[in-house]
Amino acid sequence: MSDQYRPGDDLPPGPPPTAAAKLVFGERMAAAAASRRQFFAKWHTLPKPARWAIGALGMAFLYFLPVVEPPIITTPDTNFASLLAGSVVVYVIVALGLNVVVGMAGLLDLGYVGFYAVGAYTVAVVGSAHANLPWLLCLPIAVAVSMLSGVLLGAPTLRLRGDYLAIVTLGFGEIIRLLAERFDWLGAKQGFSGIKAPPKIGPIEFGVLDSKSYYWLGLTMVVIIYILLSRIERSRVGRAWTAIREDEDAAELMGVPTFKFKLWAFAIGAGVGGMAGVLYASKQNYVAPDSFQLKVSILFLAAVVLGGPGNMPGVVIGAVVVSYLPERFRFLDTSRYMWFGVALVVMMIFRPQGLWPRRQHGRRGEPPAADPPPFEDVKEGDPDLEGGAHGAATPA
Repeated sequence: MSDQYRPGDDLPPGPPPTAAAKLVFGERMAAAAASRRQFFAKWHTLPKPARWAIGALGMAFLYFLPVVEPPIITTPDTNFASLLAGSVVVYVIVALGLNVVVGMAGLLDLGYVGFYAVGAYTVAVVGSAHANLPWLLCLPIAVAVSMLSGVLLGAPTLRLRGDYLAIVTLGFGEIIRLLAERFDWLGAKQGFSGIKAPPKIGPIEFGVLDSKSYYWLGLTMVVIIYILLSRIERSRVGRAWTAIREDEDAAELMGVPTFKFKLWAFAIGAGVGGMAGVLYASKQNYVAPDSFQLKVSILFLAAVVLGGPGNMPGVVIGAVVVSYLPERFRFLDTSRYMWFGVALVVMMIFRPQGLWPRRQHGRRGEPPAADPPPFEDVKEGDPDLEGGAHGAATPA
């Protein structure tokens, strides 16, 4: 009876709620991770033609997704094709670009929405407001201007690290928005409307209501960007980014020009963000400063962190989750954002490395022997002790 708890006694010490929850769900998470490893092990044993065929079928399903509208994932309160074209593919492109900066190079960027805005405003200015260039020419111009803005931001600031760099990038995002709001040449507060659309491709037209066409265009851009960034990640540039992310000082001591490669990361990430801005502006047919607030940049960063920084498949999944879930639960009205935030917090507690973290590459050493070798004492007359057999000096 003395061991039982009585009112007024101090409670025995126990694990904190987070640790207790991890204890409860840790087994399931470990089982899920093990089954995922088994799946990928079996996947890599398949012949290459079979993997290409499965990948082609998966891509065909994605292209037909707005046509099929599966009842499980469709959004009853929102046009499904419009959600895919105006939000999901845009977030995926943005997340892939931000992953170059945050995930691959390890640079914290809180103002990535600035590059997104530069791309959107560039296509509005050169395509409709102050010029009449074709859309196919506006796209590379917007990407080039976004990359130039990344270089102009990175050149004086990439000597900074950590929180200081994050504060500078945060200021950049706000400066871009305030400049667009201040100058009439950039549309001021009312913004621009009537933005040029992509040209017609056979039977595919790009009107305001042609959401499926914009989804197909955006998905094609995602595939191209994914392939290009995968090639860069496996190149010398990608290895330099990995070294900088893991330990910048050690990378610099080993001869890696860290500043140059960080500038490359900023420029490439800015170019991809500008491309997403072009797609967004063309689909919405309207841009205004209110579309590029700080909260949008935080959502972009949340997509990368939630998916798994440094791993492009995980980043894609994170972008889909961040852009899709609030609309899927629109029936909850304004409280859906609260529940979305709760889901993000819970995910970060149980999966802090992201939904699909990057793989840790390394060489495993040989496992230690079960029993250490027996110790043999040195005896008198042993050649190791007295020399001779092992080349010890002998008296003349």
